[in-house]
Amino acid sequence: MHPAFSVIFLTTLIGVGQGLFLALYTGQLYSVVKVLPAQESATFYGVGSLIALVFLLAGLFASLFHLGHPERGWRSAARWRTSWLSREVVVLPAFIVITALYGLIHFLDLNPVLFTFRDTFAVDLSLLVGAVNTAVAFTLFLCTGMIYACIKFLQEWASPLTVVNYTLLGSTSGFTLATAFAAYQGSGLTQFYGGWAIILTLVSLLTRASSLIRNTRIKHKSTTATAVGIRHARIEQKSQGFMTGSFNTREFFHGAPQVIFNGIKWLFLLTVFPLPVVLLALGLSANAAGVFVIAFAVQYAGLLAERWYFFAEANHPQNLYYQTV
Repeated sequence: MHPAFSVIFLTTLIGVGQGLFLALYTGQLYSVVKVLPAQESATFYGVGSLIALVFLLAGLFASLFHLGHPERGWRSAARWRTSWLSREVVVLPAFIVITALYGLIHFLDLNPVLFTFRDTFAVDLSLLVGAVNTAVAFTLFLCTGMIYACIKFLQEWASPLTVVNYTLLGSTSGFTLATAFAAYQGSGLTQFYGGWAIILTLVSLLTRASSLIRNTRIKHKSTTATAVGIRHARIEQKSQGFMTGSFNTREFFHGAPQVIFNGIKWLFLLTVFPLPVVLLALGLSANAAGVFVIAFAVQYAGLLAERWYFFAEANHPQNLYYQTV
């Protein structure tokens, strides 16, 4: 498939926003159940939520460039009963609004205790709102991943690993950014976020590598015979069906030489996984906030390459006809 940069930025940017919110809420939840000391100010969660909103809104803005008529974009939510894309269009604004509410509750310190559990754990308003938003965040990961996983004839995408990788890679980038943010805030959560960022990066490597291995072993159901509708033991294609380019040759094939295609795969495998882990480990040992920023920047750049490869790797059955010269 032809990778659209608007969708590449949309999926990676909102993934960072989702992951950062999940990191913030995880830190708050751990402090409530006394796994971590309750040491963070309301401003920490408020500013962190603002950063998450910046990424979410940037991703939403990027999506406009994928629309032929952005003024009609609201209509994309009309098919929410049957379309995962429509569901994403509904869930993303809901997540943005609740994230903003979560941040405002902390930033304005409008956070009354609603009830206590066994006189030990105090459940305040932000904790309840955050729990709802956590469910919305994972629903958004599901919707985004299923947009591609539900397309059965694109066998590289039609796998549960697509949803798993969208969830893990978004969470990983969010926790890496949370590590940098906590370090600059002088937060005691830096080690906590950094440790989880490393764990999530390694788990993401395992699942993403699994999807790459799976895709190399796919036996495609479509053949040249089914593409042209001729039953014969040997069919050789001598032309691509057109004298020049067309919509079919542009939109359903990435167009990159095989050496570039393979190079991008190894580029993202290096910059998304081992390099950030090394940088995070160095930052944690030296308590250097700048190293965490570099780790996030390297990982996000790698995610752009990973998402390009994800789209380009999908081999549309029509390429059996139009992409053979």
